[in-house]
Amino acid sequence: MADDARKDGMDGDRSAEDAALSARLQRLGERLGRQGQDRKAEPAAGSQSDPSAIARGFRLSTELVAGVLVGAFIGWALDRWLGSAPWGMFFFLMLGFAAGVVNVMRAAGISKGPGR
Repeated sequence: MADDARKDGMDGDRSAEDAALSARLQRLGERLGRQGQDRKAEPAAGSQSDPSAIARGFRLSTELVAGVLVGAFIGWALDRWLGSAPWGMFFFLMLGFAAGVVNVMRAAGISKGPGR
C-alpha cells in the first residue's frame, strides 16, 4: 500500500512537471517563431554571400584583366612584326590598362560612356 501511495504522489508531481514543461516549450516555440519572422524581414547578414555580388565582382575583375591581356598581346605582336621591342608592348599594355579601367567603370555603372 505504501508503494501505491508513492506512485500516486509521483504521478501527480509528474503531471504538474509535464504541464510546466509543455508550457515552457510552447513559449519557447512562440519566441523562436517571432525571431524567425524578424530575421526574414532583416537583410542578409554579412557572413552570408550574395551570389549576384560575387558574379558582379568576377565580371569587373575579368573586364580589367581582359583589357590588360589584349593590350599586351597586341603590343607583343606588333613588336615581333616591326622589331620595335619593348616599345609596342609598353605602349599597348598601358593602353590596355586604361581600356580595362574604362570598361570596369562602365560595367559598375559609374560612367555611361564617352562624353556622358
